[in-house]
Amino acid sequence: MTTTETDVPVTEAGPPAPEPSRPRREGGVLNAFSHGILVIWAVMVVTPLLWAVMTSFKDDRSIFSSPWALPDKLHFDNWSRAWTQANMSDYFLNTILVVGGSLIGTLVLGSMAAYVLARFDFPGNRFIYYLFIGGMSFPVMLALVPLFYVVNNMGLLNTIHGLILVYIAYSLPFTVFFLTAFFRTLPTSVAEAAFVDGASHTRTFFQIMLPMAKPGLISVGIFNFLGQWNQYMLPTVLNTDPDKHVLTQGLVQLAVNQGYKGDWSGLFAGLVMAMLPVLAAYIVFQRQVVAGLTAGALK
Repeated sequence: MTTTETDVPVTEAGPPAPEPSRPRREGGVLNAFSHGILVIWAVMVVTPLLWAVMTSFKDDRSIFSSPWALPDKLHFDNWSRAWTQANMSDYFLNTILVVGGSLIGTLVLGSMAAYVLARFDFPGNRFIYYLFIGGMSFPVMLALVPLFYVVNNMGLLNTIHGLILVYIAYSLPFTVFFLTAFFRTLPTSVAEAAFVDGASHTRTFFQIMLPMAKPGLISVGIFNFLGQWNQYMLPTVLNTDPDKHVLTQGLVQLAVNQGYKGDWSGLFAGLVMAMLPVLAAYIVFQRQVVAGLTAGALK
């Protein structure tokens, strides 16, 4: 028997093969928008800083004739004039003494109070904790007049150590609030092991718990350093002696004393002098600041 049609095997057609999945672009627009906002924010922050540094090396004529142009030459005499003639060296030394003493006192007292509030249960624990939180919300402007009389009655007006004590009291609420939350994230097994070995509470705190809280101490120390270094209201009210003025008072005094003479180049040089320690501190400790802020969320 012959066949006129060729026998061809017929195969059943299966479901179509899935196309390779394309990478998802969900959130791409949002990421581009967020990155654009960050770039704009960075330009807004960095541009005034760079402009202030550039202006500090110009002369007064170039500042007004070509404010956005680069200096024709670097006028280092602006810095020397601000350092010597404007007494910025004395203001700088006073600021280092005040901020250094207050920062050490704030970290020591704040860490001790925060450790007790975070680790020990006793009557009034929450009440004391909320008192510190209430201190954060209390406007310092309302306390300027009674604070002036209290400091004056104690014989601490126009003194470096009096300003240090006020700075410590001003910075303690935030320090205790921040470190209390940080100490709660630290493991309790290490402290319990130290107690079993016979260590006292003081030794356990200073030799074991305090080193473990180093990231938190650096973070809150940077925040307090920024606030105390740039503080102007408290020293203006409590430190009226020109020989004990801090940097913020010195910059205002430099601007006022110039009058119509307008030593703008020296003023910008002094401004950059006051700004450099803050930038240096943050650049050096930026990783520790981020680690301290995220440590509580990671543990």
